[in-house]
Parts: sequence; C-alpha cells; structure tokens
Amino acid sequence: MLIQISNRIKERRREKNITVQELATRAKVSKGLISQIENSRTIPSLIVLIDIIKALEIDLNIFFKDIQSGANPFPLIIRKQEEYEHFEKEHAEGFHYQRIFTQSIKKSTVDIVLLELDPNAYRPQVETEAFEYKYILEGSIAYIFGEKTYTLNKGDSMLFDGRMPHTPKNLGKTKAIMLVIYFFEKEE
Repeated sequence: MLIQISNRIKERRREKNITVQELATRAKVSKGLISQIENSRTIPSLIVLIDIIKALEIDLNIFFKDIQSGANPFPLIIRKQEEYEHFEKEHAEGFHYQRIFTQSIKKSTVDIVLLELDPNAYRPQVETEAFEYKYILEGSIAYIFGEKTYTLNKGDSMLFDGRMPHTPKNLGKTKAIMLVIYFFEKEE
C-alpha cells in the first residue's frame, strides 16, 4: 500500500504541474521528505500525509479510492508492455526503470521459475496456493481462467491469485517462454 500511496502522490503532483519544491512548501515539509515519500523510501505520518493530500487540493476519499489493502479480494491484473510506468530515481543517470506491478501481498515465500511451453502443450486448468506473476519472454500465450481467455504477447505480464482455476496455452508454432514468480503466503 505504501508504494501505491507514493505513486499516487507523484502522479497527482505531476498532473497538477506542481514541482516537488512547490508541494513541499504548500504542505510545510522539506523537499527531501517529499522526494523520499514519492520514491517509497519513507512512510509519512498520517498528519503529514493528510497535509500533502490537502496541498494537492484533492479530496481524501478520492485520493484513497481504489488503493488496495489486504482486506480486499485479490484481483487479476494484466499489464501490456506499453502500460509499464517509467520512473526515475535521483543520482541514477543511465538507469531506466519501468514499474510493472505494485501490489501488497502478505509476507510470502518467493519461487522464481522459467516456463517453456511447446506448441501443442496442454494441461487442464489447475489451482495453485500462491499468487502468480507471469512475464512473457518469447511467443504468444492464451491464459485461460474458467471461461475467460486473455492473450499475452512478448513483454506483457500479469499477476493473479493462483487459487483461480487457470492454464496457459501456447498460440504459436514455436516454443513460448515465460518467467513465473510464485508468492506463497506464510501461514499465520
């Protein structure tokens, strides 16, 4: 949730064409603090966060609308390569960051896998006790969730709760390759 709030502050500031210094002055905080908040390096106090949101002239309900917390059901999120968000970090010249996903997930074990699918590979829909992130490295893949099918091409990615029945299907005539990251929740 911290990264979502940080991103939202940065997005709203840019939409309103307000510099970091202007926002800091309006919220009566330092420019460095705004920069640290926007880059998810510090958590503002509730009072400071409210002052920043007010300085952006945004209603609190509108600002927090759609920010995911652990209480909400986990959605299926698909990102096409052209939707990845470019961002910069100070003192990182020549570094090109693209944020693909930001999603709060409880403490988890991470399992990173490279999956290659032959052209005629088939598997019935399965369920996994993990959140699953898929990044298409090569090929075109249909991802089937129950009755719905989503097509993902090289550079596309998705994040979903693996407890939804699902299976991939290679749409091409050559091997398709994807990076898979499983996030297994720790039992409380």
